[in-house]
Amino acid sequence: MPTNSKYSSYSDNDLINKFLESGDNSFIGVLYERYGHLVLGLCIKYLKNKDEAQDMVIQIFTDLMKDLKKHKVQYFKSWLYVYSKNFCLMELRKRQRELKKELELKENVHLIMDFSNPEHLHEKEKQIVIMEEAIGLLNIEQKQCIELFYLKNKSYNEIIEITGYSNNEVKSHIQNGKRNLKLKMEALINEQPDK
Repeated sequence: MPTNSKYSSYSDNDLINKFLESGDNSFIGVLYERYGHLVLGLCIKYLKNKDEAQDMVIQIFTDLMKDLKKHKVQYFKSWLYVYSKNFCLMELRKRQRELKKELELKENVHLIMDFSNPEHLHEKEKQIVIMEEAIGLLNIEQKQCIELFYLKNKSYNEIIEITGYSNNEVKSHIQNGKRNLKLKMEALINEQPDK
């Protein structure tokens, strides 16, 4: 098994070639010993959390073993920097998407809350029944997209797969559905006999 002292005279490219020839992950271990601390510094800069950054470094070096087989790398240190930076940016984008989805889901609460009296549970239950009734009044496309997005917590991509609608159609059906749902709920509430 290679150790840093035995392979300290090897260039980065020598180590990569040895890894590609032998499939021995220990050669990547030597690269990790050389550059792990630099990658960690970079990950901390982007993720702002040391524990998450340490997990990310392990993930980067794990994926690196697959990706080194696909890419011809000439200057490993600068390639590793860009590779690690992209890894962090992808993670941040993923988190942003998740946060956006969470916020969109929270918006749904207002569909009920706008009409509910928080002091009375019975009132809230009545609003949920009205909301279900109002969903039933939407056109089929809007009804399908609203139910998948809000009630079944499906992402836009999942809805596209399930329904076959385009991304723009899904967005449009959800936005229009949300607006129509509010209008239909208001109409249903206005039809309710006064207490």
